[in-house]
Amino acid sequence: MPTNGSDTIDHVRKLLQDRLRELDAERAQVEKALSDLGGGRRGPGRPRGSRNRAAATGGRRRRRRRGGTRRDQAVKMVTAEPGITAGAIAKQMKIAPNYMYRVMSELEKEGLVQKKGRGYFPA
Repeated sequence: MPTNGSDTIDHVRKLLQDRLRELDAERAQVEKALSDLGGGRRGPGRPRGSRNRAAATGGRRRRRRRGGTRRDQAVKMVTAEPGITAGAIAKQMKIAPNYMYRVMSELEKEGLVQKKGRGYFPA
């Protein structure tokens, strides 16, 4: 145990240096574990460098497509071809079917289309 002020300061300095060495060793282990996990590849989620569209465009809204929204297009297709399936609509619109199933479910909840079997009909 230190006996005077100078010894106390030296003792505290040594304790702090020892703790820094421990932390450096632990940091090296954590960095190695991180590099072993994925080789720098990211998991699901927003890609690096992407950001909010509103921020990217200075807060301006994007223009709508000429054919209207996907919902509008789907309703038009169901009206033009009663009994059409969500998969067929997705194929004509060149989008993923899983997205179209979500759109059609919302249209059905809103009463714009009715589902009978696998096909959709105007409400």
